[in-house]
Amino acid sequence: MRKPLVVGLCALALAGLGATPAVAVEPTPTGSVTGGEPDTLSGAVHDVVTSATSSVSRLTAPKAQAVTFAGTVALSNCSGSVVRFPDSEDNDPALVMSNGHCLESGFPEPGEVIVDQASSRTFGLLNSAGSRVATLRASKIAYATMTDTDVSMYQLTTTYGAIKSSYGIDPLTISEARPTAGTAITVVSGYWKQTYACDIDGFAHQLKEGDWTWKDSVRYTDSCDTIGGTSGSPVVDNATGQVVAVNNTLNEDGARCTVNNPCEVAENGTVTVHTGIGYGQQTYQMAPCFGVDNKLDLSASGCTLPKP
Repeated sequence: MRKPLVVGLCALALAGLGATPAVAVEPTPTGSVTGGEPDTLSGAVHDVVTSATSSVSRLTAPKAQAVTFAGTVALSNCSGSVVRFPDSEDNDPALVMSNGHCLESGFPEPGEVIVDQASSRTFGLLNSAGSRVATLRASKIAYATMTDTDVSMYQLTTTYGAIKSSYGIDPLTISEARPTAGTAITVVSGYWKQTYACDIDGFAHQLKEGDWTWKDSVRYTDSCDTIGGTSGSPVVDNATGQVVAVNNTLNEDGARCTVNNPCEVAENGTVTVHTGIGYGQQTYQMAPCFGVDNKLDLSASGCTLPKP
């Protein structure tokens, strides 16, 4: 669990506060042709078929999105983002997602679930360039836990429509689909105004850190070398622009299952340590738990989040 309080001036310099947002590269279409002109009828037919295949691929392949800071927020100790679900409406109260361990009250205990707790916490809203354009305020903590996952969801005093009207900024959409290994992702930190680009390397059956255990965690490839203060950052699928996880930890020095040094536990009990590797918690399971007006309903069909 990576908080900013332990980060010194050296980390600040490395974070590059004025960093340019990462831009995902459009996937290379399959079936493209290289080489000279065909000199036979069969070669010509092959060329026409291949060209058609390439054109179809270009039309159907996911278009990479420009990943910016728009909609991300800076907390006092972490990062976060204004998020919506696919069925959320403009007049719904807006939500800010971060980590459970980023709560102003400190880390929830193992097994603890916080629901509908009053909060007046503030968040610095960023535009696409990473400039702070507004201060948003919470009305309550709608949901927070560090059990099975590491997430907090704040309800704001304003709506998505009001934020769009005042600042021209849309929320990030939380994907309803479970991500897959090999997906190109970007971790976007509002605290540092820094992005980290890598791929999903795989998934940890269980991720243990100190007294806490998380399930089915996303493991990054090593280029997402996140630092303290990036906790709570949205993990964005570059191809869709949607949020697939919330960044929460990294194994700092190779220790086993201690705070700031998570370990992976396989289904057969085998423990593995990946020094210097970061992790996030999947977010697709959030959508079934929030219904009309973004109201939390932990008893809703398909909702698997831990309950109080």
